Amino acid sequence: MDDTDDPVRLPFRDRAQAAQLLAERVLRWRGCKPLVLAIPRGAVPMGRIVADRIEGELDVMMVRKIASAFDSELAVGAVDEHGTVELAPYFHRTRTGMDWVDAQVRIQVALMQRRRAAYGPSADVRDRVVLVIDDGLATGSTMAAALRVLRERGPRRLHACVPVASAEAVALIAPLCDDVTVLATPFNFVSVSRHYEVFPQIEEAEVIRLLDRVA
Repeated sequence: MDDTDDPVRLPFRDRAQAAQLLAERVLRWRGCKPLVLAIPRGAVPMGRIVADRIEGELDVMMVRKIASAFDSELAVGAVDEHGTVELAPYFHRTRTGMDWVDAQVRIQVALMQRRRAAYGPSADVRDRVVLVIDDGLATGSTMAAALRVLRERGPRRLHACVPVASAEAVALIAPLCDDVTVLATPFNFVSVSRHYEVFPQIEEAEVIRLLDRVA
């Protein structure tokens, strides 16, 4: 795992500052035409900054959180755009049933299919250096689902990159990729948003604009 040796002051000012700091840690991939995959929608502006800095291609990795039936903030798993489901290690302690999960999978897959139609076809990851970016990891389930799917597609190198994460999330994803870059793993991690001073929702039009921009 590629943790930072230098302390990072939290909270980050915004996603742009976090992305700039993250880009400095992955400069070694500049020159090998890396593919930067941002998890929409929040990580897409960050992915644009990182991709431009390392001269890479930007695309999105379509994966969505499956929330608990009793707490919308608690992720009990994640699903990708093809319906591949990743349940959290603690799923069976959440009192969330599989009927609920199946219903949420249908909703989230339909949403991702609509978004994919708007964003355009996904980039080919085979034999490429692939960096998967999110704005933070609480449980790690969403990133874990993304990494498992991507590994099956044959990237040359698979790298997870996040500004902030819980220690539990890092432990979950580390075996699923070749590298993890995380800037901070604060004690008593509660939520991603509390580690940013400004953390706005990213609109669909902004995602489409960023994906269309030529690096």
